[in-house]
Amino acid sequence: MTTAQPPTPVPGLEVTESDVTYASHAGGPLLARVYRPAEAQPEPLPVVVAVHGGAWNANDRIRNELANRTFAASGIVVVSLDFRQGPDFQHPCATSDIVAGVRWTRLHAAEFGGDPDNIGLVGNSSGGHLAILAAIRPDADEHQQTALADGESPEGIDPHVRYVVAQWPVSDPLYRYRYATRMGREALVANHLAYFGDEATMRAASVTRILDDGEAQHIPSVLVIQPGEDANVPLEMTQSLVRAFQKRGAYLEYAFFPGEPHAFTYEPSDATERCLALIVDFVHRQIR
Repeated sequence: MTTAQPPTPVPGLEVTESDVTYASHAGGPLLARVYRPAEAQPEPLPVVVAVHGGAWNANDRIRNELANRTFAASGIVVVSLDFRQGPDFQHPCATSDIVAGVRWTRLHAAEFGGDPDNIGLVGNSSGGHLAILAAIRPDADEHQQTALADGESPEGIDPHVRYVVAQWPVSDPLYRYRYATRMGREALVANHLAYFGDEATMRAASVTRILDDGEAQHIPSVLVIQPGEDANVPLEMTQSLVRAFQKRGAYLEYAFFPGEPHAFTYEPSDATERCLALIVDFVHRQIR
């Protein structure tokens, strides 16, 4: 276990943002907010597809605005997704939407100054779970059910990503469901049931189990971040995830922020600044 230290700062750039429709389903369009440097850069920029948290039932593409604007100011194009959530939709709807989001991003990255060959996923909490799940099983049949916007064909568009940044991910929904039940966290318990329905589905969606059982289709590079005082994501669950990736031979970096609570990067602080700088550094080091 290591304590995170700030990497070399990245110069700031002015940021612009715009909303686009990236996909659709029977209930209507799905939007993404694109954050990018306001001025064109001399080289194509790395791109991250951002997946918000909210226990699979809450929040939207603008929830992580502080982080997304910080990434864009550091020379990263960010495509922050809306996706289907409980209680109106159930697993695997969200993951299917995210895989479609990766495909749309690869198809359109150059329009925003991004490099279509340098795409990663960034997610926090339940969004961390969904980001990893989309990254390690991008070709699963159940993750191909979301149509791209404007009738664009997904055929031939690669859904694989180079890396994942997982911030305090709920990597094992069944483990966290049972933890929340023991701790009397009624809202978390209800959210698990609203999106997954039952324990069997939670187990099927466990990233740790998928890795341990050899069901992963792709092993990206991974940065895992864990706060020391996270009451929503038990440390032992994250440690199991780290071991599972290591057993599969993944390139993995792990950062521990002692004393910080769950989702601490929603608000400005010294720890938030260090955490976001750590992510920026990791993303820029993934350039081929």
